[in-house]
Amino acid sequence: MAFKSLKEIADYAIYENIPFWKAVLKDDCEENGILQEASVKKMKSRWLTMLDTVKSYNPKEMSSSGLSGTDGYKFSCYAEKKQTLCGSLVSDMIGVAIKTAESNACMHRIVACPTAGSCGVVPAVLIPLFERSLVTEDDCIHALFTAAGIGKIIAMNASISGAEGGCQAEIGTASAMASGALVEVKGGSPEQIVTSVGFSLQNLMGLVCDPVGGLVEIPCIKRNVIGCVNAVSCADMALAGITAKIPPDETVCAMSSVGHVMCSDLKETGRGGLAATSAARNLA
Repeated sequence: MAFKSLKEIADYAIYENIPFWKAVLKDDCEENGILQEASVKKMKSRWLTMLDTVKSYNPKEMSSSGLSGTDGYKFSCYAEKKQTLCGSLVSDMIGVAIKTAESNACMHRIVACPTAGSCGVVPAVLIPLFERSLVTEDDCIHALFTAAGIGKIIAMNASISGAEGGCQAEIGTASAMASGALVEVKGGSPEQIVTSVGFSLQNLMGLVCDPVGGLVEIPCIKRNVIGCVNAVSCADMALAGITAKIPPDETVCAMSSVGHVMCSDLKETGRGGLAATSAARNLA
């Protein structure tokens, strides 16, 4: 990737008077030596897979471990009764997040964005908008380019691996990607996109990776929900014109430093955090 920071992408988009997503698209084409049509086609296939994952969700299926499954269905039933505190749109996002993450645990096809353990966050914020005809398919594909550019910068300058940086690197990055995607579809500026990224990462900084039994199920699936709800709030703050006092790129570096000092028991080893509780040990 030619861009080394979020600011570089935003500055280039502003200079060329193009959207953030198009700056990422152009970079992808130049890096891989492909036409824009080919890059867009590939991204569309990712989008269709995200849709299919939710569409093919089995409300009765449990994972082979027996630790997860059916909760996406339970939440959707609850939401249909209009009893949720967060409203129908965010409720739909929560449902998609759980269903996608549960599908991963049940070994169904998902899009790792940026990882399998955080696969529910980005589709969760886009699919409900699309299903309500609030955005078009092209809008969602463009948003995925924005998300991809954000994820790649974080991967370059920090990490997207729970084993290396804790869950802040997985759910945190996914949430940052989702918030940027939301600002994109809402017509926000490049500066607002990177601002939302900074907020998202700051809110989840220090989040540990503590999978029960070493499996990407508990608490990983429910953290996909936190990732998408965090993304929504951060996108709205950025769109409201609220600015970050700590530059987003410096926030990425801070996340990296936190990951480096984090105890290994809290980085996907299944030895610390929730994984170390007596209940978790009994489940394992």
